[in-house]
Amino acid sequence: MRKLSMALLAGVALVGCGVDPQAEQQEIIDNLVKAGFPADDIMVHEGSVYVGRDAEVSLAASQEMLQVVDGSTKEQYRTTNLVASTVTKICVVPTSQFNSYSQLSAGLDGAIANYNSQNLSFSLVRGSAPDCSATISAKTTSGVGGNSGFPTGGKPYGTINIGTGLQSYSTGVNTHVITHEIGHTIGFRHSDYYDRSISCGGAASNEGASNVGAILIPGTSSTAKVGGSIMNSCFRSSESGSWSASDKTALDYLY
Repeated sequence: MRKLSMALLAGVALVGCGVDPQAEQQEIIDNLVKAGFPADDIMVHEGSVYVGRDAEVSLAASQEMLQVVDGSTKEQYRTTNLVASTVTKICVVPTSQFNSYSQLSAGLDGAIANYNSQNLSFSLVRGSAPDCSATISAKTTSGVGGNSGFPTGGKPYGTINIGTGLQSYSTGVNTHVITHEIGHTIGFRHSDYYDRSISCGGAASNEGASNVGAILIPGTSSTAKVGGSIMNSCFRSSESGSWSASDKTALDYLY
């Protein structure tokens, strides 16, 4: 199966505090190792435990990393920025050029239906409306895949760019890619941001740390797998566009 990339941003950040120095530090370290962090990426500095040199981890955060729903393997990460509860209706407005591609247009309808099926704190609608809490412009770009950005000021990122090369793919693939890019606009990181080779193949590649954060969502595992999430870095030509159990757990927790 072909694996195609959806490029975006990267980062790592977790906040923490301390109580009983050595015992708590060791428990945090043990939890991080169990959660899949490499031992050589964990360090203690001035009484606090860090991963990636700049991401402080609290005991509570490390414990959350070990929570697994129904014993299954699920993975999902978010940024430090999320959409505020005051956002109740997000209008996704495609350009005329976007609408001229039948598969992209169908994929947008599928992506909107995906989000609205989950009974979230906000709904998505296609087109502008006077009661929009926020607006996302759906635009075209070259190639296959897409890109977008992360929330700021409690609002979703304002643009998704979808490759016109997706016109030759199924509606399911288009739905998958557009759902993925909207996922970034409301704060989701790549499920395999720490090793893009999981979904993309090739050599291991870490998207690295930045100021946007890569916070493990409680109820999901820290490890990714092929086909485990719409938010994997790369997609397959066989994608159906449907949410995975991991995606639903993450959406339910955040929104």
